[in-house]
Amino acid sequence: MSPKSRPLRIGVIADTHGLFDRAILRHFHGVDHILHAGDIGGQPRGGGASWRVRGGRVKKFIEQLEKIAPVTAVSGNVDGYEQSGMRGEAIIELGGKRIGLRHILYEGGKLTKEGRAFLDREQPDICIFGHTHRQKVEWLGKTLLFNPGSAGPRRFRLPRGLGMLTIESGRITPIHIELADRPES
Repeated sequence: MSPKSRPLRIGVIADTHGLFDRAILRHFHGVDHILHAGDIGGQPRGGGASWRVRGGRVKKFIEQLEKIAPVTAVSGNVDGYEQSGMRGEAIIELGGKRIGLRHILYEGGKLTKEGRAFLDREQPDICIFGHTHRQKVEWLGKTLLFNPGSAGPRRFRLPRGLGMLTIESGRITPIHIELADRPES
């Protein structure tokens, strides 16, 4: 009989828009990996800011997360997608599960054509996404779709949030974590 392995804990975050809330440190303490589903950096200022300006913020933000645990992240529309130097989609295997990351999977409450194509092509066990700022957990066939909500500045009267995935003995447990309306300083 093999010794029981410990659960794998994965911190899930999206739509931070340049805001590193210190609550992330507390909630993600001890996680094995962090997944960021895009819109890492801030909104362009004055309409003339380019993705290059935001790229520095993206790198700094990821470096802060890497102090907690290894990070896999994708670029979102605010980050400039591939122009930011980051990939727009990713597939990673953790805890024996194939996990896909893509910033936009849903738009206007519906699965996008591109999102459906990504799911069909990659067939992940779990797909992490952002963009809508709405927390979501839903099964689409054999794929768990998980949006942690937005950990950035509060927008659209939606609550701020993070997510946690636990994988143990092949079972996936998704949890949403609600953050305070104002970030911890």
